[in-house]
Amino acid sequence: MSKIIVLMGAPGAGKGTQARLLQQRLGLPQISTGDMFRALGETKTPLAEEVRAIQQAGKLIPDELVIRVVEDRTAKDDCRRGYILDGFPRTAAQAEMLEELARRQLKKLSAILIDVPLQLLEKRMTGRRSCPICGEIYNLYFRPPKLDNKCDRHPEAELIQRTDDRQEKVRVRLETYERETAPLLDYYQHTGRLHRVDGLRSPEEIYGDIVKILNEEVVRTNPAN
Repeated sequence: MSKIIVLMGAPGAGKGTQARLLQQRLGLPQISTGDMFRALGETKTPLAEEVRAIQQAGKLIPDELVIRVVEDRTAKDDCRRGYILDGFPRTAAQAEMLEELARRQLKKLSAILIDVPLQLLEKRMTGRRSCPICGEIYNLYFRPPKLDNKCDRHPEAELIQRTDDRQEKVRVRLETYERETAPLLDYYQHTGRLHRVDGLRSPEEIYGDIVKILNEEVVRTNPAN
């Protein structure tokens, strides 16, 4: 049975890295709701026209329409063996709709959380600095430069911090994630679909755990194999 992977994790937890690894190694496309709605903006289907009318009116797109957009995208050939969802579902109501979609598509759904303490995530993001010349990434807490705020390769360059990595913005992002994601985690916990992966280890170790979870679910689904 093909898979739907709902990959979850707070900003800075490494969700994007794992999505890329799964896409490259398992050949499963990463489906982003943001990308889907941007793509709809360039098409002239009835579904695209319906979405555009709501957006132009400044209204929120209802859950029923969001799931139609997801279903339309995941009906394409590249999703036949499964896919990774990025940014969906965002609510328990959307999660229930996704369960029904999984049944219609005859796909097994797994919710995987890359679990990292929020305090550590704050340090990961607020401590990030980069060299404006070579792009080398440092972290003041975990991988500091040899000289204070100077690139090891280009000591003449002052390291820079992205606006999004400033403490006040990072805290807002993490608080928003925690508030919005808690009901979704509760939903998957209660339905027995939630798997937690320790996000404090290397990307390869995290990836190995995710693949192990997926393989174990295949065995449970097809015990004769």
